[in-house]
Amino acid sequence: MAMSDYYKQLRQKIGTQLIFNPSAAAIIRNENGEILFQHPSLDSDIWSLPAGAIELGETPADAIKREVYEETGLYVTPNKLVGVFGGEDFRFTYPDGNQVEYLIFVFECIVEGGELEAVDGESAELKYFPVSSMPPLAIPYPEEIFFPSSSERTYFQ
Repeated sequence: MAMSDYYKQLRQKIGTQLIFNPSAAAIIRNENGEILFQHPSLDSDIWSLPAGAIELGETPADAIKREVYEETGLYVTPNKLVGVFGGEDFRFTYPDGNQVEYLIFVFECIVEGGELEAVDGESAELKYFPVSSMPPLAIPYPEEIFFPSSSERTYFQ
């Protein structure tokens, strides 16, 4: 899904100015331990984790299930909260000028079913990458969240 009605209405009132945006992102690994990334536009070399805004009334876990399906066609279950990130380093300006400062809940997720395909058209390309050769990302996640860990530690920034 593109921008929700809530965010469209908000943008109609405030234009492109900076807003706070609670979001969820997924780390999804294949059988080789590679991580799934989505390329939102072939006009850029910037990639992202499957991710999106948490809608009104939605939990972060429900948001990531919805967003992952919309962007990848996969049904997932959040397995572990890997980290919560925010602040100035997590600001982003979209090509249309809309500015956001994300507060991102990053979950490790387990694939329960589905087929890898962009359902909502937001992903121009979906591809698994080894941690050692991840693509350039739009959001500066700490590198340590991408390495598999049996630790219960959650990273905060």
